[in-house]
Amino acid sequence: MAYRVFLVDDDRFLLDLYAVKFKNAGHEVSVFGNGEELLTGLRKADTVAPDAILLDLIMPGVGGFEALEAIRKEHLAKGTKIIVLSNQGQDADIEKAKSLSADGYIIKASAIPSEVLAETLKTIEAGAAKSS
Repeated sequence: MAYRVFLVDDDRFLLDLYAVKFKNAGHEVSVFGNGEELLTGLRKADTVAPDAILLDLIMPGVGGFEALEAIRKEHLAKGTKIIVLSNQGQDADIEKAKSLSADGYIIKASAIPSEVLAETLKTIEAGAAKSS
């Protein structure tokens, strides 16, 4: 099954790397360079909510936590699985992501792109199984 995935990271190299990985696996991908771009995209009336958002935490302007908080507060992207994809692996960051209802947390430095793809699909499909 093909999914719609939003990738949010200020590192263009990583964005391209993950985008190619997901596209080659048959998924539809949109990329955003920071949280502000993501929120602008999600707030558009014609935006179809993605199945998953992979969200970096440390970005210029609106960072990942602020974007996640706004998504939850404004009820943007209903039904979308939000997975934090960051090099921030401290327990405090993971707990904060959980408190903001993140559906997953992947530490970039310890996951190769194929693992990120597999974990994302597992998270989407676990959510789909619960709701059916």
